[in-house]
Amino acid sequence: MSTEGHNPVAVIGAGPVGLAAAAHLVARGLPVKVYEAGAVAAHVRNWGHVRLFSPWEFNIDPMAREILLRTGWREPAAEGFPTGAELASDYLEPLARTPELAPVIETGARVSAIARLGIDKVGSRDRATRPFVLTVVGDGGERRREFARAVIDASGTWATQNPLGADGLPAEGETECADHVARGIPDVAGRERTAFRGRTTAVVGAGHSAATVLLDLARLADEAADTRIVWVTRSGNLARVFGGGAADQLAARGALGSRLRALVDAGQVELVAGFAVTGLHRDGDRVVLEGRDAEGSRRLAPVDRVVVATGQRPDPSLTREIRVDLDPALESVRALGPLIDPNEHSCGSVRPHGHRELAHPEPGFYTVGIKSYGRAPNFLMLTGYEQVRSIAAALAGDLAAADDVRLVLPETGVCSLQVDEVAQDCCGGPPTASADACCAGDEKARDETDTGCGCAPASPKPSPCCGEAA
Repeated sequence: MSTEGHNPVAVIGAGPVGLAAAAHLVARGLPVKVYEAGAVAAHVRNWGHVRLFSPWEFNIDPMAREILLRTGWREPAAEGFPTGAELASDYLEPLARTPELAPVIETGARVSAIARLGIDKVGSRDRATRPFVLTVVGDGGERRREFARAVIDASGTWATQNPLGADGLPAEGETECADHVARGIPDVAGRERTAFRGRTTAVVGAGHSAATVLLDLARLADEAADTRIVWVTRSGNLARVFGGGAADQLAARGALGSRLRALVDAGQVELVAGFAVTGLHRDGDRVVLEGRDAEGSRRLAPVDRVVVATGQRPDPSLTREIRVDLDPALESVRALGPLIDPNEHSCGSVRPHGHRELAHPEPGFYTVGIKSYGRAPNFLMLTGYEQVRSIAAALAGDLAAADDVRLVLPETGVCSLQVDEVAQDCCGGPPTASADACCAGDEKARDETDTGCGCAPASPKPSPCCGEAA
């Protein structure tokens, strides 16, 4: 009962990777339909004030570039660093307006569920021959069903921010204190400055989002001396966010961590490390964070605002009626889990991967982009662009091109393998302050190492913790 030849490939999400998928599918002559819940690049616009630490050359898909250049598009300088707003206005929105892509994009169309026609998740008979059924919800709440021969889920994770609680659940009182809480990367030095200027803000999280907010708050504090900043992290090892400094092949990413380290060292940011948040409670017109550290239960001093920058997670409800295979910890595509697990490393040893790794037991369904990484934080757009190039080739039947996956990512200069795993194999030998402090797990060594993690020149060979791409 296959109607595959008459149905398009459905792409969920009109962000950078979703639009790149559409570009590659169109270029191969495959029918495609892009469903976007909001506007094109809506999630990117949400963090539009943030400047990316990767330059334009790493943020434009090659096929999308070809399509845009045919319209007379003026490509931004490769070495420039766009903000989210510039990425949207100078690249994504023009791409969505091209004659090739404009007819296949529907905005205000949220895909709420995916299934197979006439069969639920349990049934196996003729499963692969049945088209996918998508439940699509319009802006007005109206629902309809549409069919697809294959589905590429590029819906991202930005809409499902992690909660405040260190256990992955909302902290006690988090909902009740919502008026004191901001999430993600609020524009604290721009349009939201009045909510933070002259106030004490606690930023919870230890990734690049938290670092960005902290640096913006420090700029605000330069203007208003009574602005106070507290940084709360669950981990005591901050090598990953402090970064590799000059060793980072993305200089702006390395500089981000170096500036943050300098603020902490200067006392401009009060660091509360190794603190697992369990609760948030009102204290007059302020709030108090409660949690546990190595000494036991603890309450921090009252603050005016809390920024929850604890990362994002995938929304599993979309795929409840199809067969997916996810890493049990990260909720990433299973094949990627061991390569991107932040418990093991932060160098991001992601080997080139394409349609085979991104497929699921459900034939024709693929997870791409940052959602393919699940809860792992170290995704770069270059990865997503190569993912969808491979998948489009596979769907077109060009398996030679689909399997010829090439991916070279800029190294962070940082690694964070656990101490017991690196005793004899960090940078080719025992960890020392001059070799690889972050692998050592040695507080004094880390303090004495400017970059936090860099191989000693005499290392006979790069070890996995030092030589892998981020």
